[in-house]
Amino acid sequence: MNGKPGFRVREHWPRPGDALLAAFGEASPAQIADCMSRLGAMDGGIRPVWPSPRIIGPAVTVWCHSGDNLMLHKALSLARPGDIVVMNTQGNTGNSGFGELLATSAVKLGVRGVILDGTVRDADALEALRLPVYARGLCPNGCNKDGAGEVGAIIACGGVAVRPGDIIVADRDGVTVVPLDDAAEVAALAGAQVEREHQRLAEIERGVLVRPEIDQYLRKMNIIE
Repeated sequence: MNGKPGFRVREHWPRPGDALLAAFGEASPAQIADCMSRLGAMDGGIRPVWPSPRIIGPAVTVWCHSGDNLMLHKALSLARPGDIVVMNTQGNTGNSGFGELLATSAVKLGVRGVILDGTVRDADALEALRLPVYARGLCPNGCNKDGAGEVGAIIACGGVAVRPGDIIVADRDGVTVVPLDDAAEVAALAGAQVEREHQRLAEIERGVLVRPEIDQYLRKMNIIE
C-alpha cells in the first residue's frame, strides 16, 4: 500500500462469500440491527434517494476530502460485482460527490448500491438507472477531483464504523452494517429474529393483539396490579 495516512489506496481486503450473504435470507436492516443490540444501523439522515429494493453486499469504503471525489473514482475501479460502495465526505452537504455519470459506470461495473454520508445529484437519472443510492439529500453542486482521501480504510458513515468487506444491508428503512467478523453469528440470530416475528404475526391473527409479557413486566415493577 503506497502513499501516506490520509492519501492512499488499499486494494485488497477480505470479502464475505455468497453463502454467508445468503445466510441472511430476507432479514431486513431493522431485524438485523435488533440482533446486534440495536447497534449497527446508520442514523435516519441516510435515506434512499428513490424507493429502491432491499440490497445486501460487501462494503467498498472510500474516504474523500470535503468537496472532492477523486478517491471515489478509484474506489469504483476496485469494486467487484455485488459490492456496495460506502463513502465518507467529511460532512460535506454542499457538494455532491455522486451523480449520473458515476452511477452509469457503477451499474456497468455491477455495483449493487452506493451509500454516501453527504449529498448526491441527478436523482431522476439514479432512479432511471435502478441503482439503489442512499444519501443525506440532494445538491446540484459537483466536486473537485484533486484532493486527498483513502480507499479501503475504516470510515464513518451515518454514525457507524464501516470496514472494507463488512456486510451492508439496506432497504427503504435505511442501512445497517454487520462487521464481517460477526457476520455468521448475526446471520443466525437474524434468522431466529425473523422466525419470532412470523410467530408473533400469527398470534396477532389469532387475536393475541397485546403481548402478555407487557403486563407481566408492569406487575413486576408494581405499576399495575
